Amino acid sequence: MKHTRLRLRLEERQASGLYRKPRIAEGAQTPRRIVNGREVLSFCSNDYLGLANHPAVVAAFKHAADEYGVGSGAAHLINGHTRAHQALEEDLAAFCGYERALLFSTGYMANLGAVGALVGRGDAVFEDRLNHASLLDAGLLSGAGFKR
Repeated sequence: MKHTRLRLRLEERQASGLYRKPRIAEGAQTPRRIVNGREVLSFCSNDYLGLANHPAVVAAFKHAADEYGVGSGAAHLINGHTRAHQALEEDLAAFCGYERALLFSTGYMANLGAVGALVGRGDAVFEDRLNHASLLDAGLLSGAGFKR
């Protein structure tokens, strides 16, 4: 039978309670949400400041989508980025008192980029096993000696 080994591994995960399925969330990101058809109180949001549904942020997002579209089409080093993106980097740098700022699409990518820029072959990275996966991956991918 095709994919028997994979099917067996999935069945083992299900039997041990380790099989994960994505939850289906409805509506906007709010503390109370509908997930898998039930209302829940969410403690797992990354919307720390509650800005994801702020009317001014939503309006600015809609305006930007109308003006720039909703995708870059390619990596910014290949395709470039918008004037709005450049302005945001410049404004962020000025706000923080630095010469330059670099935006990443996710915190995960920011950690990969930052750790990779700071350490490499000949360096050592010491990490706790409970660190976020992005930090563990960044340490492993950096080429530095890696200890957990």
